[in-house]
Order: sequence, then structure tokens, then C-alpha cells
Amino acid sequence: MLMETILDLPIENKIFYAVLVFSWTVYLWEAYLAYRQRRTYRSTMHVPQELGKIMDTDTFEKSRLYQLDKSNFSFWSGLYSETEGTLILLLGGIPFLWKVAGTVTARFGLGADYEIFQSLSFLMLATLFSAFTGLPWSIYNTFVIEEKHGFNQQTLGFFLKDAVKKFIVTQCILLPVTSLLLYIIKIGGDFFFIYAWLFTLGVSLVLVTIYADYIAPLFDKFTPLPEGELKEEIESMSKSINFPLTKVYVVEGSKRSSHSNAYFYGFFKNKRIVLFDTLMEDYSPLNKDGEPENVPAEETDTPTEAKAKPKNKKQGCNNPEVLAVLGHELGHWKLGHTVKNIVISQMNSFLCFFLFAVLIGRKELFIAFGFYDSQPTLIGLMIIFQFIFSPYNEVLSFCLTVLSRRFEFQADAFARGMGRASELYSALIKLNKDNLGFPVADWLFSMWHYSHPPLLERLRALGGTKQD
Repeated sequence: MLMETILDLPIENKIFYAVLVFSWTVYLWEAYLAYRQRRTYRSTMHVPQELGKIMDTDTFEKSRLYQLDKSNFSFWSGLYSETEGTLILLLGGIPFLWKVAGTVTARFGLGADYEIFQSLSFLMLATLFSAFTGLPWSIYNTFVIEEKHGFNQQTLGFFLKDAVKKFIVTQCILLPVTSLLLYIIKIGGDFFFIYAWLFTLGVSLVLVTIYADYIAPLFDKFTPLPEGELKEEIESMSKSINFPLTKVYVVEGSKRSSHSNAYFYGFFKNKRIVLFDTLMEDYSPLNKDGEPENVPAEETDTPTEAKAKPKNKKQGCNNPEVLAVLGHELGHWKLGHTVKNIVISQMNSFLCFFLFAVLIGRKELFIAFGFYDSQPTLIGLMIIFQFIFSPYNEVLSFCLTVLSRRFEFQADAFARGMGRASELYSALIKLNKDNLGFPVADWLFSMWHYSHPPLLERLRALGGTKQD
């Protein structure tokens, strides 16, 4: 009876309920995986014998409690997000916001013919709504969970100012790009999907190129790595594999969090390396009682907003370990992982725009989400990319996770081939300790979520080389 009732529904109703059912199916699957991992956190109370030589009891317990708190928070925030999304769909939130956006543009004398302006108004209202509803969760995560476990370095004033700045910068990029994309789709004719894909490809390449030079410095302070042994070693290592390094920066990540990171960016012969100050034990302010090394007190940013730094345990890696970490990162470049990821991303983007071109004329897709009298292009992009493609996106995400783990093993092997296995081994242990990574994972949770192999698997692959 139920099946017959479902089959008798209009096609637009089938589409709508299929989207809801799939969304909740994914959520329940994710919740089940998270439950399995929380069970691992709760049941693994003691350091496994295999980990006895690389992790002390105190660090193990801290990492267990940290990850357990994060998992519990993720459960409640995920439940809220899924419930909010469902209510928005059931109560017609999307068409309602579109009408509000039309009212806003009408106040400026712009009618329904100015669809792009109404689309930009809709986009700004939607991102504003998302920012406000997500703010309490972000505050709790930063000032309760991260604070409790010693990672947060921000004051509330700095955090709020940063959130406003991020929103403004996002709008300055999002609105012009979206308006041009909608215009291209409108005037592109039968092959608009090719022009739209080329445009998004160009935008992504430009953003990757300018991000660390012009966007990231709006939020964090970047300074050139001072002359010295570390810089000379980095330049020598880059030269040995023909990596076209032009600059090495240190970013002041410690003013936000004590988590650490490193990355490189740039195209062709203009590569730059960025090191977080928290990655290097000689530069991390968290290892000092006073001001950061090499930075005079009068040059530090916003001293009134800098949170008092507690005396933490020694953090970061020594120079040989930093070089080993960079050897891993340079391995991604030398082995073509970056290019492969870009190619995969752009093939996926082209496929999605092609399928969008096939589906955009289907009126029932718009009716399913409450648009009976109009078919706005922006709404079509949202419906097709976010809802209709969601099963494909889940499969693709899992495949990319599997590929990412393979790339990580290959990059580790590259660093080992450079003679840095021992240093990478100890660096991975230190970074896991500094970031309170829990080394025991449920196999199914790990398979589905971990883009990086678990610590023990990476250490085994490095050959068990141990540097005490």
C-alpha cells in the first residue's frame, strides 16, 4: 500500500521526498560511524602495548578526552544542521527567501527582470542566515572545547572581529564571481556549460595563486623565514628535486590556535612554502614566556587582543624534523599529486556543468522545491548541485578519501627516499602529540573519513625507524 501511494505521487513530490530521505540516510550513516568511533574512545582507556614506546599515558588520556569531546559536539551540531535543513525544505524556506530577496531589489527599483541582482540579494541573505545560525556553534567549539583542551589562543573580541572580516571578504569574492557565472550561463547559448566551466577553472586558479599573498595576510601575519640554517637547508632540499622555490614564509598561526601545519602554493616557477610558527619549536611563541622570537614587541599585531599565553609543554619539531615534514609535502609536488587533484577536480566540475545543462530545463525540479512560476538560474544551480547530485557527491568524496590516503603513503615514501625516514617518524609522533590526535580508530570510521592514514600505519610504512 505504501509503495503504491509513493508510485502514485507526482514526479516533483517524488524528487522532494527522495532528497529528504537520502539526506537523512547519509546523516544516519555518518551518525552510526561516529557512534562506533566514540565507542572506541570510551573503551580504549589504556595505551595499547603497540603504542607504549611512542605515547605516554598522560598524552594518550588527553587525546582520548579531546577527541571524545569533539565527537560529542559533532553529533549535536550535525543533528541541528540536518534538522535545520529539513525544516527549511519542508517549510518552503528557499522560495520564501527568494521572495524576500525580490522585495529587497524592488526597493531599489529593480523588478523581476533583474534576476542576477535578485540572485545576489538571495545569496547575501542566505550566507548571512548561515553565519548567524552557525555562530553559536563556532563560539562553543572555540571557547569551550578548544579552550578546555589548551588549543584556543583567541579572545572573544578577536574572534568576532575575525568572523566579520571573513564574512566581508567572502562576499567581496562570492558576489562578483556568482554574478559573472550567472551572466555567462544566461548568454552562453547551447554550450554555456563549457564557458561556465572555463570561467570557474580560471577563478579557482586565480584564487589559489593570490590566496597566500593577498587574502590570507588579511587574517594572519606572514613574515619571511629569517636567514639561517633552516632556510638554507630548505632551499638546498628544494634545489635537489628541482622545486622552483622563491620564498619561505612563517605564518603567525599561534594567535589563533596551537594546532600546526605547513603547505606550499603557487604555479609554474613561482612556488612558496608556508610554515606555521607552531610547527617549529624554535619559533613557536607557545614555547616562550614572552614575545615571539625575531619579532620586536612593538611590531606584534593588536597587543590588546592577544590572549595571555600559558606556559605549555615544549611544542613543535626541531629543524631536521621540519625538513622531513617538508620532504613529505614536496613529495606531493614531485609525484604529481597536486596536478592530479586539480585534474580530477576539473573533470568533475566539467561533468557537473554538463549534467546541469541537461537538467536545468526540467521544470519539475523547480516545482519540487516550491518554485511554481519561475526557474531562477541560481536556484537551479543550488537544487542540482546540492540536492540532485548528492548521491554522486558522496561516492566521489569516498573515492577521493581513499586516493588521498594512497597519496599520503607515497609522499611518506618519498621523504624516506630522501633519507629522512627517522626524522619523519619522530615528527609524526610529535605532531600527533601536539595536536592530541588519538592513535586508535574504528576501522569503518577510519576507512570512510580519514584522508590521512592513521599514525600507526604511517609509522609501520616508514619501516619502524625510531628516533628516541
